[in-house]
Amino acid sequence: MCGITGWVDYQKDLRSSIAVIEGMTNVLAHRGPDDANIAVFNHALLGHRRLAVIDLAGGVQPMSKSVGQKRFTIVYNGELYNTEEIRQSLIANGYTFATTSDTEVLLTAYIEWGEACVQRLNGIFAFGVWDETEETLFLSRDRMGVKPLFYTEVAGGLLFSSELKSLLQHPDVSPVLNMTGLAALLSIGPSRIPGTGVYQNIKEVQPAHCLTVSRKGIKCWRYWDVKEKEHDHNEQETIQHVRVLLQNAVERQLVSDVPLCTFLSGGLDSSLLTAFAANHYAAQGKVLHTYSVDFEGSQQFFESNAFQKTQDGYWISLMQKAFQTEHHEIILSQQALIEALYEAVQLKDYPSMVDIDSSLLLLCREIKKDFTVALSGECADEVFGGYPWFFEGADQFPWIRSIHERQALLNDKWQRKLKLPEFMEAVYNDTISSIPKFSKGNETESKRQELFYVNNIFFMQTLLERKDRMSMGASLEVRVPFSDHRLVEYVWNIPWSLKTLGGQEKGILRKAAEGIVPDEIVNRKKNPYPKTYHPAYTNGVKLLLEDVLQQKSSILYELFQKAQLEELLATGGASFNKPWFGQLMAGPQLLAYFVQLHYWFENYHVQLVED
Repeated sequence: MCGITGWVDYQKDLRSSIAVIEGMTNVLAHRGPDDANIAVFNHALLGHRRLAVIDLAGGVQPMSKSVGQKRFTIVYNGELYNTEEIRQSLIANGYTFATTSDTEVLLTAYIEWGEACVQRLNGIFAFGVWDETEETLFLSRDRMGVKPLFYTEVAGGLLFSSELKSLLQHPDVSPVLNMTGLAALLSIGPSRIPGTGVYQNIKEVQPAHCLTVSRKGIKCWRYWDVKEKEHDHNEQETIQHVRVLLQNAVERQLVSDVPLCTFLSGGLDSSLLTAFAANHYAAQGKVLHTYSVDFEGSQQFFESNAFQKTQDGYWISLMQKAFQTEHHEIILSQQALIEALYEAVQLKDYPSMVDIDSSLLLLCREIKKDFTVALSGECADEVFGGYPWFFEGADQFPWIRSIHERQALLNDKWQRKLKLPEFMEAVYNDTISSIPKFSKGNETESKRQELFYVNNIFFMQTLLERKDRMSMGASLEVRVPFSDHRLVEYVWNIPWSLKTLGGQEKGILRKAAEGIVPDEIVNRKKNPYPKTYHPAYTNGVKLLLEDVLQQKSSILYELFQKAQLEELLATGGASFNKPWFGQLMAGPQLLAYFVQLHYWFENYHVQLVED
């Protein structure tokens, strides 16, 4: 993976602004520690930070290629999993290649097929191509939004980048938070409204979208979406097809010129990926390395709850023995979790999932000591319906059950100005009005499909963004086979009765896993990503928040009731009796969130504008 950035301006000669693009590029060094380069044109500057994975010597970017009198230059972040198929098609059309990199294949695909090239891509990507002759920029992002891409319009053109911090390096871009941004942050956060980038006037190229920039202006469009059609496979055919699609996705994503491993929690999703990968490696005489995360004192302080019934160790050992993997259990200290809270904000560019983020960052940093690429099980619950809310018939955003409690934390001024419950309802209604309409036989099924769709563009994007920022913060590339668009397209139309075969969440995936992973894992109840229950963590974040609350100029006093903040501090977050977000952000995690919120305003110099 890599970091990309660029600046197009039709009113300036940008050759005198090289220092600006260098600054925008350099803040992405964590995404690409192996190389840094820029490309300079009269009206465009392109920057690239490289994490070398394929063709270590030949894949240098920005990469240029000429056909006839026309010349094109690409900056690209991602991986193509059907590189060879596309390469062979292009060779048949008369093209030659100077490298074995997927970058050159992607650039040549754009030269040959133009905007339509994205229809042929299987992979995770965000890229920009500058047509030097026509002086146009083409941007595109992968179907599921695994790789990020933000932009902002400036006088004369546009800026784009993999991360918000890069855009904020430009002298014409400021970290302004208006009332819509603040309301979104405090109501649906850490999710974002699709197409927005938290800060005023910063947008994102949404998943499965393309954007063109020319002297005529900016044009944006969607190039892919799930489509409703009749599911014509019986039960056994469906099981087999799911198995084949997933195995193919995993094996495609094992291609790498650098060491590769898998995340392994002992849950169904990571175990199935690990099984396919381990078998593939074994056929080549190689041993697969696997990684899991836990926390000091977890055996002593773990608290079973409705979301997390058990710890993972027993099931991880089952997998390790079954597939003879070389397993590495990473044990994180409470102090390390606390200290990494600040870096997690810097990587995300706004407050998010606190130690759920920081623990992933620390895990990825340990993995990076020996590996550059990892496979992970993100998106399985989104694709197959593994979350409780798919069974509960919930309305709006069921991963946010705390909207009224969030509102109650605000002081009178901001309760009146923001009206968080009404704002969240408006966001939901706007979303519903803009998404496809589903007709799945009855109202219950149609509503569930609607929930699947909303889940994918909000909750799943939050988790994918977390995985991208924390892994790339450690310069580790993480691939997510469950996001393969062919698998997503197929599973989308599997009826709910088949998805929940046997009355279990992800029942069809469990059946596909039979005979591949141990039976105990096939039938294991879903566990979320682990979090710490150690009182030392609670005490640590209490001390941080106590220090923050001694600073009378803190944004926390501007936004929230002083008595509420003090009660949260005194109770270790227990006075807020629902998770802030999802299933894990509760108690001490909420205290950590307020610490992050203060840190973000202070260190990013966020300008709050009451419009």
